[in-house]
Formats: sequence, C-alpha cells, structure tokens
Amino acid sequence: MIESTFQRLVRNLAASRPRRQRYVVVLFLGAAALLVPVTLLQAASSAASEAVCNVNADYALGVEDYPEAIRLHEKVLRQDPNDALAHYHLGYAYGMNHDAAAELREYHRARDLGLREWDLFLNLGLLYMERHELPDAINALTIATKLNPQRSETHFNLSLAYERAGLLPEARREILASLTLEPDQPDAQNTLAVIYAEMGNYQDARAVWVKLTSTDPAYLPARKNVAIVDRVVTDGGSPLRLNTIAELTENPR
Repeated sequence: MIESTFQRLVRNLAASRPRRQRYVVVLFLGAAALLVPVTLLQAASSAASEAVCNVNADYALGVEDYPEAIRLHEKVLRQDPNDALAHYHLGYAYGMNHDAAAELREYHRARDLGLREWDLFLNLGLLYMERHELPDAINALTIATKLNPQRSETHFNLSLAYERAGLLPEARREILASLTLEPDQPDAQNTLAVIYAEMGNYQDARAVWVKLTSTDPAYLPARKNVAIVDRVVTDGGSPLRLNTIAELTENPR
C-alpha cells in the first residue's frame, strides 16, 4: 500500500496509520491512467480512469502543478458548471494545494451532480475523517466499498472510521476484508492487532504483532505494540484504545 507525503500520522508510530492520500485517476494525454501514488493509498480503474474533463487541465493535475490545475479546471467549469468530473478533479487539486474547505465543496458538487466513482467517495471519506466527522466518513467510505469492493484501501479506511467510532466488530470485519484482498499489508495487520487489543483479546493481538515483527523486522509499530500490550497484561490494565497506545508510547514508564 502507499503512503503520501500529504499524509500524516494521526496518533503515532505505534498506532495504525490512516490511509490519507488524496488521489485521483486521470488519463495522461491519452496514455495509461496516471495515479498519484506515494506510499499508502492509490486509486485506479472505474470510469474516472477512462475520462478526461479537459486535456490541459488534467495534464496540469497529472504533473502536480496544482495552482495551474485549479486555474484550468475553474476555466472548464465556467464553460460547463455541470461537469461533475471537473468538479472532482478541481476538488482534488484544491486538496493537494492545502485548501480543504474548497476540496470538500467541489467533492460535494461532483457527488450532487451524480458522479459515482469509488475514488471520489474514498477521498471524501478520508476528508471527513480529517474533519472528525465520523458518521459522514463511514457513509462515504461504505459507498466507496460498494462501488469497488475489490480495492483493499476502501476496506482499510472504512475499518479505521469504524474503529474511531468505537464500532469494533465492524472495524474488524472491514480490516479482515482488506487483508483478504491484499494479505501483505503491514499497516492493515497492525490495525487488526490494535482492534483485537481494543476488544480485550490481547492473545490474538500479540500473535499478530509477533508474526509481523518476524516477517517485517523494520516495521517499528509492531515491535512497540508488543511491548505495550505485554506491559498492560502484566500490570492488569484496562482494555487498550489507540489513544492509550499512543500515550503509552509517548510517555513510556
């Protein structure tokens, strides 16, 4: 999976990282679909990958010239305000240009004009998560999983939204769905173990983390989390939550 330079750790290294990459799929001057992958999330396929709202505007988006992409997509929309794909691409450009309010506005316009692309709803759900609007995040990410159930990152992010809302059985279901589609995801394996720990199932949590440390020794969160869960079990502490894991890591005893 892929983590963007745009992404941040919401809690810390020991906690599960949200898959926060805004991504869009456009054709690069008629060539193969251009993704904007870096390290945590990627989007591909669906009708959006086969559509170009404007060659020049999408070229600017593809080469990451976001101010120019904004200017050109706004020009496209002055000519046709009902171009849903252009609103989506404009929203993406705004987001990558650090204007979350404009990003949200354009995603809403694309959605309200009838655009039903899974990556639109994934990006919308991720934005809602950043805004701590969990019911809206869950709704958008659920739509993303229904529109393209074969994308592991939609299930991953829906799992994190459920976890943050305290809906742990649902979070476990979605992270297992993500791992079924793509088993070799350290972040998803770590998230599964965190959910087990939050449910009080420390034995299964520890087993996942120990296995992860053996298969991916460089993955620091798993090693930290094994130590944390061992401390909690030894001390007879209360069930873990992700914020507890972060606090323990930041303030080790």
